[in-house]
Amino acid sequence: MASRPEISALVLAGGEARRMGGQDKGLIELAGRPLIAWVLERIAPQVDEVVISANRHLASYARFGYPVVADRHADYRGPMAGIAAAGAQAHGTWLLVVPCDAPFLPRDLAQRLLARAGASQSQLVRAADTQRTHYSCFLMHRSLLPDLAAQVGAGRLKLQTWQAGHNAETVTFPDPAAFHNINTPEQLAAAADRTSADG
Repeated sequence: MASRPEISALVLAGGEARRMGGQDKGLIELAGRPLIAWVLERIAPQVDEVVISANRHLASYARFGYPVVADRHADYRGPMAGIAAAGAQAHGTWLLVVPCDAPFLPRDLAQRLLARAGASQSQLVRAADTQRTHYSCFLMHRSLLPDLAAQVGAGRLKLQTWQAGHNAETVTFPDPAAFHNINTPEQLAAAADRTSADG
């Protein structure tokens, strides 16, 4: 079996979750387990290393057994700041970035994104479904980290804009439900219904 480059997953759990009343989304329970536990179950088998990006409840996240990294900014600078900080601590040649609130991510996510990166010689490959592109779910080569960190330092914080500057490729997955984010109590209830149906 041919070897592949080392992949580190960066799980982003540093959001403010305003639509969930400011709760720490990664720790909100779905069917008796924190959302981040669902994500880790999907992602950890696909990669060589996992790093969690979080800015609060660090001890709670550390209980999952992976390194937890907070970004270094006093003000909230969004996912790019989390990626920059966690990516600096990760060791992989490639970094798989995923949100902590998407419990049904594809089990072949890393494999398919890496395959497209190899085929296209792209350093950044995003996931999409048949309805939209998921800018917070992507694979990037670690050589892009210095540029990303520089953008964060300059206050240019829109992930979509940064990706557009790096000729990002896109891989389309067939099931939109695989990328459902839990942003509202209603979405959490719908996800609970799905876990009941799957069970």
